[in-house]
Order: sequence, then structure tokens, then C-alpha cells
Amino acid sequence: MEGSLLHWVKSPALLRKLARSQLPMVADDLRSDLIEIVSQTGGHFSSNLGTVELTVALHYVFNTPEDRLVWDVGHQTYVHKMLTGRFDQMKTLRQKSGLSGFPKREESPYDTFGTAHSSTSISAALGMALGAKQLGSKRKCVAIIGDGALTAGMAYEALNNAGASDCDLLVILNDNDMSISPPVGALNNYLKQLMQGRFYASAKEFGKNILKNAPPLFALAKHLEQQTQELVNHNTIFEKMGFQYTGPIDGHDVRVLVDTLERIKDYKGPQFLHVVTQKGKGYQKAEIDPIAYHGPGKFDPKIGILPATQSKVTYTQVFGNWLCDMAAHDPKLVAITPAMREGSGMVKFSESYPDRYYDVGIAEQHAVTFAAGLACEGLKPVVAIYSTFLQRGYDQLIHDVALQNLPVVFALDRAGIVGPDGPTHAGLYDIAFTRCIPNMSIICPSDEAECRKLLSTAYLHNGPVTVRYPRGTGVGAAINNSLEPLPWGKAKVVHSAGDLALLAFGPLLQPALEIGKKWGFSVVDMRWAKPLDLDVLAKLAQTHKGLVTLEDGSTAGGAGSAVLEACQDMGITVEILCIGFSDEFTEHGDHSQLLKEYKLDAQGIEFKILSRWPELENSQKDQLAA
Repeated sequence: MEGSLLHWVKSPALLRKLARSQLPMVADDLRSDLIEIVSQTGGHFSSNLGTVELTVALHYVFNTPEDRLVWDVGHQTYVHKMLTGRFDQMKTLRQKSGLSGFPKREESPYDTFGTAHSSTSISAALGMALGAKQLGSKRKCVAIIGDGALTAGMAYEALNNAGASDCDLLVILNDNDMSISPPVGALNNYLKQLMQGRFYASAKEFGKNILKNAPPLFALAKHLEQQTQELVNHNTIFEKMGFQYTGPIDGHDVRVLVDTLERIKDYKGPQFLHVVTQKGKGYQKAEIDPIAYHGPGKFDPKIGILPATQSKVTYTQVFGNWLCDMAAHDPKLVAITPAMREGSGMVKFSESYPDRYYDVGIAEQHAVTFAAGLACEGLKPVVAIYSTFLQRGYDQLIHDVALQNLPVVFALDRAGIVGPDGPTHAGLYDIAFTRCIPNMSIICPSDEAECRKLLSTAYLHNGPVTVRYPRGTGVGAAINNSLEPLPWGKAKVVHSAGDLALLAFGPLLQPALEIGKKWGFSVVDMRWAKPLDLDVLAKLAQTHKGLVTLEDGSTAGGAGSAVLEACQDMGITVEILCIGFSDEFTEHGDHSQLLKEYKLDAQGIEFKILSRWPELENSQKDQLAA
């Protein structure tokens, strides 16, 4: 950066002092530095490379932060952060106490709205626009949304509302023909048809410069341009919804972007600007394979991403392998993903069983009810969805699946904390928000081998079940590739001894075993948050002075709460310590570092236990002294 324009551009206000002719150089510098930074920190890569020029143009034309920019999903805002006073902090990206990988209101006044889940930008920007109008403010409000995010129903609810409102709102469609997984659906097909008649504004300007030397030809070209624009733009779906449509224009020509934004920013009423970009722009490997470079870890920019060398199988791979094996065994199995084919481990299934694979786009609500409809016809739907995204289909989970007691399996990936992605993606609440729903069952595998067996157990059940498992690898448990289930609703007592019983729900069985061995405590792999194994629970409560529940989720309403309720219902009086995540949002950072921070590693759990029962430590000291 030293010696470049970026060394001088510390804020959008300074950016706006540059001549327009200098903006392409700023964009080039930003792209180079972005490649260097993300290669050192890891993070969202392809999406940010695709929005460099658009970000520069937006901050150049609009008076940010007074004017509001609302970025959809938020994984396209690294350049936005670099231009808004956070360049020197970029090497702390997604690290503990460092910059968030998403817009965060507490982080900067330029981050006008916290985003990380898809399709919220238009709603938020519309609220800001109408709020500004009500307060008599002249500020501009802009929503920047991708074509993938535009597949969600919430975006259409907002477009419908905005198109009928009397407010000045600009919606920018960042059309890169790409979500995380390949784009699907009628909207994507519509945009492709719209683009078939497109011509880039940069090409238009190039042609004008040549034809100006031949005035008759220039006049003819201008007439043809108007005719073509009318053909392309006439009666677009966005105009039907009440927007004035402009585009499509080249999203990598910063001068054209600036000219267009300057022209339309003072237009009255709802505006829609269609911008065409390329994910991974400027880094050839990411251009060729934007999916692989969507969210890479650290890599050498000269070499690119190296093939994975991990010896352990991830939980996601366990699910993907099980899905294919069960599909081969049962022709009624169908699988659904809300645009997360790669992240959910479904690539092999989609290739092997294309007629039984459904990617519904970024539409979690639809995914859940769609699964319910399939189940009504006697099929066996498996919905592969991240824990944090199931929250978006909660009403459908209750009303359309559980109320009708339909046999739908929800494979909840990314349960627990998710490390660098932070609180927006943390899967801490699924036990609490599903446990209260009648007919729902909740399975918490402790390792990879149990995960496979419990997926089979869930699949064979005639009712809705969630199987929750964490991101990444487990302990490396040997996996039996059979489809054999485990007994329904039964816990496993791993070790029985001592004054306390540690009841582990999920992967926290591993630190429980470490502590149990050290202190001589009983250790139980509970496996089920609902239904609980009441027989085992009653016996443990009668034979131990205390019970300790361990879960990688929220303690408020979680598995520990279930144990407390069950003991109360059975009339059992026993001291119970519930260990998990307390009533606060977690931070982003390294996974193991966060477990230590929240005292959910072995040392932290041991500390909490001894804080509740300090006499245990004194007793052990007396025994050692004797």
C-alpha cells in the first residue's frame, strides 16, 4: 500500500476529493491488498473481489455515513471496511477482538445495519428511508443485494412494500450469477433472459468515442441504443413492482458506475439499478472456481488453495456419505437444501441422485414447508440446513411439520459455536427453540460414528427429528458404514462412579470424559435432548449428590433445562449444575479459543464444577495428604 493512493485515502471523505480518473487506480490497489489480506486471515473472498469497483463508486457518490448503505448478507463488505477507516485493522479480520467478517453497528458508523443472514437489506433500507422522511432528513438510503439473496421471500415482501411506498430508495442488484451454490429458480432464469439483450455501458462509451468522428453513424447508433434499451428494459418485473429500472451496467467499470449513480441518486421514488459483476474478479483462480474461493482459509496467493490434507472426516462429510448410502437403500429418500449444497456436504448426492435432490434457493421457510408437502405424499425428506438458518423457518417448523407430525429429518450442521463467522452464524439456540415444540425430537451425537447411527435412527422415526452436529471434525471415531440405528431415546452410561454425574449432550462428551477420569465422576452420553432417557436420569439422581449437564448451546431453555424440568416432574430433588452458553451473544474468533473463553473446555468446565462443589477439591487434597 505504501506509495499508493490508498496510503492517502483513509476515509470516504478523502476518497471523494480524488478525480474520477483516479478511481480505477484506487480499485486496483484495493483488489491487490484484499488478496494479500484474505490470504493471511482467511474469510469470504470471491464475493469481495466482485464488489471492489461498486464499493468505491458508492462511497464516492454518496455522502456516507450520513447516507445509508445497507449491504445484504454482509460477506461482500471487506472493501467497505478498508475504505471506512479500518484498513490498518484488516489483518485482525474474524479473529478474537478483531474486526468482524460482517457489518457490525458497534464497529463503525459506516456499518449502518448488522447483516449476515440473507435478504434483509431492502427491508432495513426501506425502514431507514421512511424513517428519514418522517424525520425530515434528506439522506439517501441504498440497499445492495445479490441475485442469490433475491431468491428469498423476504426480499420480495420488501420490494412489494417499497414499490408501493412514497419514498426515495435505491436498490442495487449485484448480479454475479452466483450465490454460494450455483443459482437456481425462476428468478435466475429471468435475469439470464434480461441479460441476453444487455450491452455493457463501458462498451457503449467505447463505441461512442469512435462514432463521434462520423456524425451520421453516431446518430444512427444512438437511435439503435434507445431502441435496444426500450427492448431490454420495457416492463421488467421490477418496474411492474413500482421501481424505475436502470441497467444492466458493467459493475467493474468504476467510471460508468459513478456516472450512473450520480444520475439516478436524486431521482424521486423507488429506484432499481441492475449491476453485473463477476465473483472472484481479478484473481484468476477465484474467477475460475468462485465456489472453492467463497470462504477459504489462509493460502499462498501465488499457489492458491491447496488440497485438504486432514486425516479426520468432518461431520459434514459423515452426513453426506450417510445421505448417499441411505438413498441407495431407500428410494423414498429425498434431500433438500436452501442454497447450501457445498456447505452441507450434498455435492455427491446431487450428482448421484439428481431427481431426488432439491435446491430451493435461499428460502428456508419454503424449504421446510416444501419438505412437509413431500412427506404428505409418502416420501422421506431430509432437510440439510445450518442450525442458524433453521431459525428463519420456525413458524413453518411448528405449523407445517410438527403440528402434522410429519416424518421430516432436519440435519442441523454448524450446531454450537462456529468460530470466525461469529454470533450471526452460531448454532446455539436450536435445542431451546425446538424442544418446546410438541412432536419434535432432538438428537445430539457425541462423535462422528454416533452421528451416522443417529441419522439412521432419526430417518426411521415416523415424526419430525433434528440431528445437530458441529462444524469441522470430531475425535476421529471409527465409522461403521452400516445403516444400523441406535435404540430410540436411550442414553449410554460410559462410566459410573463418584459423587457427581456428568451428563453430556453432544461433543462436550470429550471434556466430560477427561474430567470424569481425573475426578472419578460418572459420565453419560445422553444422545437425546428430547426425549430424555428418564430411567437413566432417575437412577443417576438417586445415586449421586449432583448432576452436571454439558451442552454446546444456550442453557436458557436448553438440554440442562430439560433435565431440571424432568427431575421436577418426577419429584426428584438433586442439585443440578447446567453448563453451556449463558444469556449473551458470543464473539467471533478461533473455535478452541472461544471454548476456553466461555469456560467450555475441560479446564473451564472443571473450574465451574469445583466452584459449585469446592468440598470436592478439599477432599481430594486430604486424600493426597494422607
